[in-house]
Amino acid sequence: MFASLNKYRHAYLVGLQSNLVYRWTFAIRGFFSLFHLAVVFILWGAAYAGTPSIGGFAFGQTLTYFVVLLLLQFLIGAFNEDYQISEEIRNGLINQFLLKPVNYFAYRFSIYVAARTVSGLLVLLPLLAALPFLKDYLTFPHEWWRFVLGLPAVAMSALVQFSIAYCFGMMTFWFLEIQGFVILSMAIESVLGGQMFPLDLLPPWVLHIAGFLPFYYQMYFPAAIFTGRLNDPAVIVQQLGIQLIWVIALLAFNQLLWVRGLRRHTAVGG
Repeated sequence: MFASLNKYRHAYLVGLQSNLVYRWTFAIRGFFSLFHLAVVFILWGAAYAGTPSIGGFAFGQTLTYFVVLLLLQFLIGAFNEDYQISEEIRNGLINQFLLKPVNYFAYRFSIYVAARTVSGLLVLLPLLAALPFLKDYLTFPHEWWRFVLGLPAVAMSALVQFSIAYCFGMMTFWFLEIQGFVILSMAIESVLGGQMFPLDLLPPWVLHIAGFLPFYYQMYFPAAIFTGRLNDPAVIVQQLGIQLIWVIALLAFNQLLWVRGLRRHTAVGG
């Protein structure tokens, strides 16, 4: 067991070294994200003009939500894992994993964690630079249970994020180009994942339906826990159960795609 885990530890370290080569790319991307925060500040500041709250939340609470969301995007967001997997299938590089005792999903997940380690740490630099301007607006709840429930939510959100990207990568076994599927998924995720606006601003029946979809658990769910947009521990525990079901379902579906895809695969190159 330890020997098996050691393989993926080495994959993580290799991924860490590879991503450190592009550390300035991540850092520059992080600093450009400050422009996104500036746009959020201006737009939501205008929306809050003349009203103390929207949807029961003050301007500082909404701004805090988007700051946490930005951090989560760099910490667990699957930026281009689907395209990397697609390239390895199309170029035949995946063939090497068919002859070695290496689980491809675990290998790619190790690389994903390494990349998110680098990008997650580097995004702290622009956030620290912006902190003097944001500190008077940021408002975090102080309940201890939010960390107890929020950290598992973040971990499972990472699995949901990566599993969906892995799913689209596996579709290369059937489709030569997956860009259209990925763009469609990103469009849905930006709305139902709470990246354009907090989902609690949606009509209650739409929010209820969204709570049963995987996109809800990609970003919005952990961000809502840490920023106080979800306040009932019983509801959060229930949604953690739904999130766990999605993790298991996506892992099983990806394994099915892997097995079925290999039946169609012609081993050339690699």
